[in-house]
Amino acid sequence: MAPTRTSDHVSLKRKPRLRELVIQSLLFVCGLLSIFVTAGIIYELGKESLLFFGRTQWQLTNKPIVADIAPADTRIEVGPIGTPLREGDTLRLDQEVLHLIAIEDSIYVVERGVQDTAPASHAAGAVLHKGVDPSLAEFFTGTTWAPHAGQFGVLPLLNATLMVSGIAILVALPLGLATAIYLSEYASPRARNTLKPILEILAGVPTVVYGYFALTFMTPLLRTIFGQNVVQIYNTASAGIVIGILILPLVSTISEDALNAVPRSLREAAYGLGATRLETAVRIVLPAAFSGIAAAAILAISRAVGETMVVALAAGAGPAFTFNPFQAAETMTGHIVRISGGDLSYDSLDYNSIFAIGLMLFVMTLALNIFSQYIVRRFREVYE
Repeated sequence: MAPTRTSDHVSLKRKPRLRELVIQSLLFVCGLLSIFVTAGIIYELGKESLLFFGRTQWQLTNKPIVADIAPADTRIEVGPIGTPLREGDTLRLDQEVLHLIAIEDSIYVVERGVQDTAPASHAAGAVLHKGVDPSLAEFFTGTTWAPHAGQFGVLPLLNATLMVSGIAILVALPLGLATAIYLSEYASPRARNTLKPILEILAGVPTVVYGYFALTFMTPLLRTIFGQNVVQIYNTASAGIVIGILILPLVSTISEDALNAVPRSLREAAYGLGATRLETAVRIVLPAAFSGIAAAAILAISRAVGETMVVALAAGAGPAFTFNPFQAAETMTGHIVRISGGDLSYDSLDYNSIFAIGLMLFVMTLALNIFSQYIVRRFREVYE
């Protein structure tokens, strides 16, 4: 009888792959880190914004006291300079809070040590601070933004931001979409490999260069076309046009990817029915890629909303509630750059106000990104 051969036992259990496990763990840590960073940004912006709206802010009046005062004094003499004050105002000298009861020429009759502060001695020359209470109603409806003067209407900054972003998308969307259609439907492989890297160079140019380009080229060009009396040196039109050039690669790249994702069979079917290349691109491919193109437009808007250096250099350096694109107006990002770049002390009124603007910017960009995801899911077409 022939000997029986026994085969070796083959284990089908998955063998551990150390390299794959390390890469998977690294990707998980990166994703977790991004979530913590986003949560940290939301926490800090939310905390500082709540402190800004939820407690009294102190406005520097530049109004000094003339003579030394003791803890028991309720009549203080102040200098003639500085912000005018009114009866009923809440004041602060160093760490002591006072309530202004009456004004008798240069003599202020005050109640000492309010809001659980202790009356203290103060030397001549100490400067009064006035208490102001920002409100959400004024923040969203006011048309004047001047925190140092106690006015907290964000509409001028919001209006300028939307104007610049609107002009930018009017420039970037048609040009970017036309470029994407050409690269996807018309360009030869050689032309595409040449033009696409040149186009994407625009995305690598520092934004400060775009800012000086807007100030030194686009603004003089607009002033030559429309007149120097019409177009101011700093204006939102030149900033918006240059930001449109800046976000052009974003629109064209994402739109081209969306167009290339449309199956070739749809194009061939259209050609078989006698459609021209243009008719196929406009009536077949473009509607089929609508979700990707819409997402590209919304992401480009959020990129334009968050742009900083171009508007800081070319749009203007003062809040102005205007709908004229040829006039100077400050955007939210431009205001944050100007204020935070100045000599501001921590916990001052202007310093605290930028967190409220930053939170509003974050909410705007977050809403735009959520909306783009909704557009992609709502209008996405899946082909077998």
